[in-house]
Amino acid sequence: MPSPNTPSPMAFPPASPTPSIFRKKKSSSMMSTAASYLSAVSKADADARARVLGGSASTTSTPALSLSSSVTASSEDTVLREDPAEDTSGLYYPTVPPNSEQVFTTVHTEFGHCANESYRYTSSHPPGAPVKGVEEQDPPYYILLTTYVSYLLLICLGHLRDFIGKRFKPASFKHLVNQDGYAALNSDFDSFYTRRLKARIDDCFSHPVTGVPGRTILLLDRYSPDYNKSMILTGNKTRGLNISSYNYLGFAQGQGPCADAVEESVARYGVSSCSTRLEAGTLDLHLQAEALVARFLGMEAALISSMGFATNSTIIPALVSKGCLVISDELNHASIRFGVRLSGANVRMFKHNNMESLESLLREVISQGQPKTHRPWKKILLIVEGLYSMEGSLVNLPAIMELKKKYKFYLFVDEAHSIGAMGPHGRGVADYFGVNPRHIDVLMGTFTKSFGAAGGYITGNKTLIDRLRISSHSGPYAEAMAPPVLTQIIASMASIMGVTIIADQTKHASSLSLLRTNDGSLAPQPEPESTAYPGTAPSTALPSWIALPPSLRDGSEGRERLRRLAFNARYLNRALRKLGFITYGCDDSPVVPLLIFNPGKMAVFSRLMRTRSTPIVVVVVAYPATPLVTSRVRFCLSASHTKEDVDTVLKACDEIGDILDLKQGVGERWPLEEIMRRAVELVNMKEA
Repeated sequence: MPSPNTPSPMAFPPASPTPSIFRKKKSSSMMSTAASYLSAVSKADADARARVLGGSASTTSTPALSLSSSVTASSEDTVLREDPAEDTSGLYYPTVPPNSEQVFTTVHTEFGHCANESYRYTSSHPPGAPVKGVEEQDPPYYILLTTYVSYLLLICLGHLRDFIGKRFKPASFKHLVNQDGYAALNSDFDSFYTRRLKARIDDCFSHPVTGVPGRTILLLDRYSPDYNKSMILTGNKTRGLNISSYNYLGFAQGQGPCADAVEESVARYGVSSCSTRLEAGTLDLHLQAEALVARFLGMEAALISSMGFATNSTIIPALVSKGCLVISDELNHASIRFGVRLSGANVRMFKHNNMESLESLLREVISQGQPKTHRPWKKILLIVEGLYSMEGSLVNLPAIMELKKKYKFYLFVDEAHSIGAMGPHGRGVADYFGVNPRHIDVLMGTFTKSFGAAGGYITGNKTLIDRLRISSHSGPYAEAMAPPVLTQIIASMASIMGVTIIADQTKHASSLSLLRTNDGSLAPQPEPESTAYPGTAPSTALPSWIALPPSLRDGSEGRERLRRLAFNARYLNRALRKLGFITYGCDDSPVVPLLIFNPGKMAVFSRLMRTRSTPIVVVVVAYPATPLVTSRVRFCLSASHTKEDVDTVLKACDEIGDILDLKQGVGERWPLEEIMRRAVELVNMKEA
């Protein structure tokens, strides 16, 4: 068997250890060790004191995301935990040391340090402006032709290898044929794609990782001695820039107030309620979380589930049944499709985000009624997603609301990827477009993407939610959400909303413990708001034992995260187009699909990104998750990324795009240096 040091016999061998164009020159401004990082901070402090003693004005700085010193006991321990011999990647320490007035308590590998207020943006749609999607561009015909030819060659070679292998190595195909009267569990035909196409690039998928999936992530190095049939871990680890995880607001952190609250919840509740919600699994945390979610979204009531996929697949059958009609966008998520199939309702699809196609379909189904009998439908339910994760496109919610008034159907919006990531208050597409959420019948979302937790929720009017608690399969059969997960949801959501105290609540000391300062006095609070959307969280909505720092109590850190994410998303979207790439989706989408088309290029792109001097971890997606000729890489941005991180991604894309001939987009192009220099201007530029 080859040793871990031998090259992997894959379809595309890994990069050689010799210097290549992807190895960057060492920067003298980089801080190579933790000692130099701490030394730089000390020097900055000394310089600041000297300026003050000399009578000069102190250096101004922007408010930071946290309030303690940049070198505290906890942060120092974290900085010193990993001590690479020489860091030239910028992954471990900031490329520019902070000055004495810039304070950070976040760990740079988990949440990047960025105090420049210019790198902020507010995600919202201009009131009254038409909803314009980015026009999808088609590549040149030779790109489509070579893509089809590549698939044809793979299929022909795969069948040829099967034909020869079944005759000369029958033992390798034993699991695909009938044996001793038993039919094969895995069909030869059904498994052909995974055996002969996906297996060639399997090293690009399901890469094992460890640690916190924050701004960076640790990959467990591996190799394959048998052409990706099996993978062997080498025991080494590689830290890379994480552009692959759903961590939109950067709450996936191993340290900080949210993590401290989760640790406290484990001590108080353990790790599981060991029952279902309708039996003995409903904790006070469940009730508090549901009330907080309902207030966060501006709805009457909420129901939470322990799994996002199961939220759709178990709730939809409780909403519709035989005799009902579901109208679904053609690109809706698999969980929606699965739930509709279980419901027994009829289903019709319309072209993705095409309002003319939707209205034409509505006229047809309302006039014709049910098949055969032509009786009126019991109910019509339109299901759309707020943000489509494979396309990066936003639902045209204002147009759908106008159709809803005209044709009187019920509306179900899946906000798995838009909640927390879109809108000036992080409340999703309704917040982004300025639509009253009470005008939407059912809002669904997940806690995985923006809140660093797990599970999903359904919100609506109280009568509907009370009915769903009993009729959905998740209530009596699914395990209740774990206490640590509930605590993470409550703490992260409250930090976005801010916490407000009402005057007549001051007598309840236990509910105000989280609002007091170290000396016991009551901390300044934001002005009380009405219970209307968006609203802040009342102090009694949170467990009394959760101690949030002032930056989370007043919502300033949550707003900072929202604005950082909006800047990063808009910057990368527009910069990639200026470089000449074909991308899909809205400028404000934190999911950015870059079209690669050819499956062979997809594999090479992933490997070249991963083997750069600053490794970048990306997600590549191909058929059947996408149409056959639109293979893509999907960048998932986060508030934890800095502007320098996005620049790193752009540099990599620019170099690899030239090598793989990926720059097939039309329109004005800018040089990379100009894009990075004019980043703020590019982000704030009005749409054409």
